[in-house]
Amino acid sequence: MIKKALFAAALAVAGVAAHAETATYAVDPTHTFVTYEILHFGTSTNRGRFDQKEGTVQLDKAGKSGKVDITFQIGSVNTGVAAMNTHLKSDDFFSAEKFPTAQFVGDKFTFDGEKVTAVSGQLTMKGKTAPVTLNAKNFNCYQNPMLKREVCGGDFDAVIDRTNWGIDYGLAYGFSKNVHLIIQVEAVKQ
Repeated sequence: MIKKALFAAALAVAGVAAHAETATYAVDPTHTFVTYEILHFGTSTNRGRFDQKEGTVQLDKAGKSGKVDITFQIGSVNTGVAAMNTHLKSDDFFSAEKFPTAQFVGDKFTFDGEKVTAVSGQLTMKGKTAPVTLNAKNFNCYQNPMLKREVCGGDFDAVIDRTNWGIDYGLAYGFSKNVHLIIQVEAVKQ
């Protein structure tokens, strides 16, 4: 009797595992934005974005797990001010020539029901890697009527300490070390 119960339990677990399916999604660069905000002398907020980005998302909705890998080109930083862009690419900030990309790889997904509420992982920038948890402000999957495929995405953000990546320019002047990182992402099922 015990053997039958254990066998039935093993079959049930195997059945659940068989139904769990990891889907792969390609990041849509036209609906994905990596932006940041930083307080400027406690007066106003400076903003910028990285125009070139790519990546993939793997999502197992039933198993409540996944992996996200987003890479952005540091040289594509864009504040809307050419001189500021040049300064941000310099060794004072991102050292774009030495470190042309930054990458977020998240492999711990937190769910509330069907919705992803956070993704934890590692952000690598300027040759340094530190943990970051991106909190979801929105998350949804939908059938895109133009692409005829499923699209999943949301708005994710975190406040990071830029000194973890060796970016400390302006601290002596009173610039904040805290940066609001925002990653708006939509990814198309492959």
